[in-house]
Amino acid sequence: MLERVGFDVVAVAGDGEELLRKTRMHTPDVAIIDIRMPPTFTDEGLQAAMTIRKDLPETGVLVLSQYLEDQYALELLGDDAAGVGYLLKDRVYDLQRFGDAVRTVAQGGSALDPEVVSQMLGRRRVEDPLAALTPRERQVLTLMAEGRSNQAVAEVLVISERAVEKHVTSIFAKLGLPPTAEHHRRVLAVLTYLRA
Repeated sequence: MLERVGFDVVAVAGDGEELLRKTRMHTPDVAIIDIRMPPTFTDEGLQAAMTIRKDLPETGVLVLSQYLEDQYALELLGDDAAGVGYLLKDRVYDLQRFGDAVRTVAQGGSALDPEVVSQMLGRRRVEDPLAALTPRERQVLTLMAEGRSNQAVAEVLVISERAVEKHVTSIFAKLGLPPTAEHHRRVLAVLTYLRA
C-alpha cells in the first residue's frame, strides 16, 4: 500500500526488537508501528515507538491501533507531538489520507485520528484551559489538532488564511503560550487541547 502511494519501504519488522534494530540500521523518515506486536500483543509497539522517539528523534513515528486507546496516545505524544501520528487501522484503507498522515509525520508534523481527538476532548478537567476560547477559536484548534495547516483550516472553515492566523495568535495568547526558541507553540496548543 505504501509503495502504491509513492513511498519507499526500507524494512519490515515482525516484533518490537526487530523493529528497533531495523530502525537503527536504516534510520527511515517514518516508522509505522502497530501498538500491539508479538510476542504478547499488548504494548510492545508503543514501547518501541517511545524508544524510537527518544533515541532516534529524526525518525517520525506513526502508530496504528485497532481500537482507540487514548492513554497510549497521550503517552506517545508526551510533551511534544512533533513527528508523531496516531491512527486507527481502518484509516489505512483511505490511501490518500494515510499517505498524507505519513508525509505529515515525516515532515515533523503530527497526525492524529479524529476519533482520538474526539475521545480526548471528552476528558474534562475541573479548570478548563480552553474556557477563554471563542467557538471559532475552538474550531480552529480542533482542526489544528487533526494536523491541518492554516491553509487547510481556512478551506474547511471557508475563511481567509489571514483570519486563521489571527485566530491562532489569539489562541496562543489565551493559552499563555508566548513565543520562545525552545518550544513549538502550535504543538503546545494542541497538547493543551487534548489534555483539556
